[in-house]
Amino acid sequence: MGGSFKLLTVWGIDIKVHVTFPLILIWAAIQFGYLAGNGMAGGVFGVIVITLLFVIVTLHELGHSYAALRYGVPVEQIVLLPLGGVAQLKNIPEKPWQEFVIAIAGPAVNFAIALVLYLFARLFNLQISSLDTLLNNFTSVTFNAVFSYLFVYNLFLGLFNLIPAFPMDGGRILRAFLATRLDYVRATAVSATIGRAIALLFGLYGFLGGGFSLILIAFFVYIGAGQERETVTTRSVLRGLTVGQAFSRQTQTLRPDDVVQTAVNLTLSSHQANYPVCDGDQLVGLLTYPQLLQALHESGPETAVSVAMLTDLPILSPTSDLIDAQQLLRDNQLTALPVMENGRFVGLLTTSDIGEIYSLVSAAPDLLPRRQHEPLLPTKH
Repeated sequence: MGGSFKLLTVWGIDIKVHVTFPLILIWAAIQFGYLAGNGMAGGVFGVIVITLLFVIVTLHELGHSYAALRYGVPVEQIVLLPLGGVAQLKNIPEKPWQEFVIAIAGPAVNFAIALVLYLFARLFNLQISSLDTLLNNFTSVTFNAVFSYLFVYNLFLGLFNLIPAFPMDGGRILRAFLATRLDYVRATAVSATIGRAIALLFGLYGFLGGGFSLILIAFFVYIGAGQERETVTTRSVLRGLTVGQAFSRQTQTLRPDDVVQTAVNLTLSSHQANYPVCDGDQLVGLLTYPQLLQALHESGPETAVSVAMLTDLPILSPTSDLIDAQQLLRDNQLTALPVMENGRFVGLLTTSDIGEIYSLVSAAPDLLPRRQHEPLLPTKH
């Protein structure tokens, strides 16, 4: 995920923090300090407990990751964002029971931590305060206050994630149960519909006085349900198709010593916006439309293509899975990638190419031959 920096590595998994993460610390200082009327002490308390909160979120995501690794599913990274954490899995096992275990592993970690904290409180006779008490009757940064906050939040995080709606774990748990009776796409569609209904109820309650935070949660859940359904539907349509069935072979190319003005002229006279840069039949780079605009803005139309082009980018093969190619485009924030065969440039795969084949195959599922593909499952958790 772009804009993140690595904190540490656990089980070979990079744990990263997004650059926007400090925003949640600023919010915590304001919420617990100024808005709650607790002054500087409240602000310090907010920063401490939110920092510890994200340690808990990391443990939650490591719970998912551990379960995934047990089933042989690679975990690419864990990224901490202001609104929570994301464990990026390469795929999820096809068996519903395995998806269930991976999904429930995160909340299980929270409930286990809450149980340990509760037993600790009983053993040492600690009083656990409610979150409302902590916010409204805060006096100082104490061990008991921090301890109570962590206990309450672990319970909240575990229960919240069990709501049967995407993108929470409960939505995946629900889908896992439905997938024992329905095909995966249908199970996802039903789960997404239930999730959106729950989101509408949250939003309605928020508008009727439940608070602005409920409206934000409703929006978050509604969008997440739609994205999950769209992702699974797209993968079901493209499953088993290859880059060779979709990429553009009649592609205009540029030479390294061409100038950007040449690309401008080609763009104005055609529908092409991204240009492979070749030295003979050897690919040396790709001039994307954003790079073209940047070169025009910064150094003018006489800039050499070799200066403006991208050189560090993934290369596709005609035999590459179209689903994997689509993910590469998305991960690298590109609209086109070059296709190579036997060391020679043979064409360009664009997001438009994928959109066209998606529309055609959606209308006629048996239009193109397919090959065996990896399980039809999402790539992020």
